[in-house]
Amino acid sequence: MLLWRQFKAANFNYTNRSTSKKLLLYSNNCFANALNRLLGTQLINDGRLLVVEEDSSNSQRSMKFPIVWLRDNCQCSECFHGTTKSRKTNWKPCNNTAARAAKVAANTEKNAIIIDWQDAHKSVYDLQWLRKRDFSPEQRQAYIEGVYKPKEMVWSKQEFADILKIYDFHKIIGDDTELYEWLRSLAVYGVNIVKNAPHDTTVVQQLGKRIGIIKKTTYGDQFEIKSKENPTNYAYLMVPLPLHIDVPYYEHIAGIHILHCLVQSTKGGENTLTDGFYVADQLRQHYPNYYEALLKTPVDWHDIGKEGDLEFHNIWREPVINLDVDGRYHRINFNTIKRDSHFTVPLEAVDIWYEAYNKFLEIANDTAVQFKTSPGDVFVFNNRRMLHGRTAFEDTADNKRHLIGAYVDWDFIYSKMRVLQTKLGLTEQLH
Repeated sequence: MLLWRQFKAANFNYTNRSTSKKLLLYSNNCFANALNRLLGTQLINDGRLLVVEEDSSNSQRSMKFPIVWLRDNCQCSECFHGTTKSRKTNWKPCNNTAARAAKVAANTEKNAIIIDWQDAHKSVYDLQWLRKRDFSPEQRQAYIEGVYKPKEMVWSKQEFADILKIYDFHKIIGDDTELYEWLRSLAVYGVNIVKNAPHDTTVVQQLGKRIGIIKKTTYGDQFEIKSKENPTNYAYLMVPLPLHIDVPYYEHIAGIHILHCLVQSTKGGENTLTDGFYVADQLRQHYPNYYEALLKTPVDWHDIGKEGDLEFHNIWREPVINLDVDGRYHRINFNTIKRDSHFTVPLEAVDIWYEAYNKFLEIANDTAVQFKTSPGDVFVFNNRRMLHGRTAFEDTADNKRHLIGAYVDWDFIYSKMRVLQTKLGLTEQLH
């Protein structure tokens, strides 16, 4: 701000002179000199931290970068392979002793910070590149929620009608903007409905491949949900299917469930659904002891059987509630049918866990919504978050229920969203 006031003062002093050409030249030079001084650097903390300061007429900004991080992230061709966006494998170990800056300078013409290192190496850091990697809490949060993954919005039974988004199958297949909005809705709210799908057994494959790669399980690339003789899965029975998430017995659990309604003329068969993150939130707020029990007590989930020629015995141990490294809800494991009779926890942990599990189920049932899909509808939901089920149904010659399902992992979904963000100009280039 001081530089700007000095410039204005100098400009005002020259307005009364008759040599307007000299005035313009002086003003331009003065302003250019001021601009050259708007970007500055300094080393602090015994040379281990670089401070980059930007000053303009509207705002001031100060960014701090560890010297060891800057040396580790040199973008020159000797250190970084641009095509693969990867560090080269011949990099030297970086630590606070080895990473020493001999000279640091700001270059406003290149809009960059230049560091000469004590070992004669030189690094040039684009200012816009540095801004995206600023270590401030605000920038870190913006990256986590804007690039890493959107922040989930939990919802209650009363809010379901407001958060449920409806999309058109053909628009998702043919329009990248519609595809992005569909995926972002799933990331934020965990559920939506796709309408107008053709009467085709490949619908779930088409949607899955529009994202990336279908997740193959012991039940195949896609699976049929209908009444079957000698069923190998509880879902093939006509009885009520209680609230659950699919495949909790997998370490790498299925990300989203794409469920296409091919035929629906039966009595019953309504879908039930509740937000598992909302249920966990209710426990955390009102029953903290139960919340801690479900957060910390590992549960044995299993699936034993045979599908075609494939025999399987899957086991995974993990608590009901899982958080990610940022403390956000990551995964809910809840499936009474697939909970093993083996419960490999200390004896004293059992009673409190059952109390907590029962309370979780009570809240889940109380907050569940119910609806029925029609032929051509595709019910899509976050399988790590949404507890789903269905009411009983009748399957006779006159009443049929036939659904086709498939899974896609969240790794592919988030990847596709980032690609689309850049392609559609929804965010700046990520790198």
